[in-house]
Amino acid sequence: MVENELSNYDFRTAGHSRTHHGHVMRDLGLRIVNGSYPENSILPGDAELLERFGVSRTVLREALKTLAAKGLIQPKAKIGTRVLERSNWNLFDPDILVWHFEAGASAAFLSSIVEMRLALEPEAAGLAALRRTEAQLAKLYEWVEQMGSTRESPAHFVHSDLQFHIAIAEASGNPFMRSISALIEVALVTTFTISSPIPNTERHMHSVARHRAIADAIRDRNVAAAKEAMRGVIQDGAERVLAASGTD
Repeated sequence: MVENELSNYDFRTAGHSRTHHGHVMRDLGLRIVNGSYPENSILPGDAELLERFGVSRTVLREALKTLAAKGLIQPKAKIGTRVLERSNWNLFDPDILVWHFEAGASAAFLSSIVEMRLALEPEAAGLAALRRTEAQLAKLYEWVEQMGSTRESPAHFVHSDLQFHIAIAEASGNPFMRSISALIEVALVTTFTISSPIPNTERHMHSVARHRAIADAIRDRNVAAAKEAMRGVIQDGAERVLAASGTD
């Protein structure tokens, strides 16, 4: 099934769980994001965590230090480690985004991601139309062709789609645009998990055509058309999710 295949999608952060530090960080981070450790609560003490995870004090401290750097927790002398309010969390952090996906992102959270994409990605496409090189343009069409392949599985389609959007961010010439790739990745995987255009041939071809329109506008250096085409792609994905979830 599409959901099973995409639930195993190889996020760039998946490797963290293969280390002791990564395992501890992911377990605690996921529990914070899913509400098992609510905002303003105090995490279990070191002794309890050391017994639970079976790691050294150094490993535990490194995991807690990493979570603190992400804005999730704050150690307090004589009080313990407090879970910070959500407003302090670095929501652009790839790990935090993935944990939201694993915890089952709410409709409000998914809508917020769509709003951020609409604020940023059309601008990236417009800049790409002004600044792209011939090599970058060729790469865009290469990813469109990959997306259009009838051999594409849902997971491979997501990968090609993601690389297309990353290529646009790189072609924009703005380094900040490239840094939002984690946001795009989680949005795409979540969208395709809920409602994929594959194996629906009509929706598949429609999605490919939408992406090709972005590449065509960038090829023609048509800034307005590139922005509009990008907005259409993002809104298409959002509409599929709303239709699949029965949300108005």
